[in-house]
Amino acid sequence: MQVSNKVAIVTGAGQGIGFEICKNLVQGGVVVFLNDIDAALAIQAAETISKATAGTCIPLAGDCSDVPFIQTMVNTAVAQFGRLDIVIANAGITLYGDFFTYPPEAFFKVLQVNLGGTFFLAQAAARVMKTQAWGGSLLFMSSVTGHQAHKNLAAYGMSKAALEMLARNLVLEISPYKINVNTLAPGATLTERTLDDPNYTAAWSELTPMGRPAYVSDIAHTALFLVSDQAKHITGQSIIVDGGWTCISPNP
Repeated sequence: MQVSNKVAIVTGAGQGIGFEICKNLVQGGVVVFLNDIDAALAIQAAETISKATAGTCIPLAGDCSDVPFIQTMVNTAVAQFGRLDIVIANAGITLYGDFFTYPPEAFFKVLQVNLGGTFFLAQAAARVMKTQAWGGSLLFMSSVTGHQAHKNLAAYGMSKAALEMLARNLVLEISPYKINVNTLAPGATLTERTLDDPNYTAAWSELTPMGRPAYVSDIAHTALFLVSDQAKHITGQSIIVDGGWTCISPNP
């Protein structure tokens, strides 16, 4: 995929899917600003990627749902490299809970991070991209739970479905400036977090038509394509990477 000589911001990337996306981008010749709310994790992740790829991965620690910090990330990228080509809003939180007792503080936290963090990062980035003759690419991280119901994830699933509508709506706003925007919806994926559950791999291998949950590389390769030059005519779309789970949708 043609992504070389570009500058990117990826949020929530200290580990898991975000980390793998950053690694793939840097391997492709992109200068990546790696964000995570955990400063030590962001620094460690950026150093690991830079050493492994001989590329440039720069840590940006902070809360990506905080609007002033969002602007700081964008300003930092532009100040250091004079451009911002790719923004991947990967950060998100999952707060499980029964609908009947789900607390307001959990509900609004999910919206603040998953929706607010993405919306205002896209806004700040698009303001820069619209001044660039070549535009740019935005990618939002959705979820299969934005397509199919999953027990105890009403607020989370709602937030992910909303991100897909945001991408479709932004087509009207940003296409004249050569900016494309898409969403990527992973299904069950093997990450540091999910592997804490000893039954996760076996359960999702049985439930997934392709016979296994996704690897982080499955998600990262799709992300790399969607922000590459080859995908510039794809916009307002959501790509599901779930091994076919949403076609049958059994819950564990």
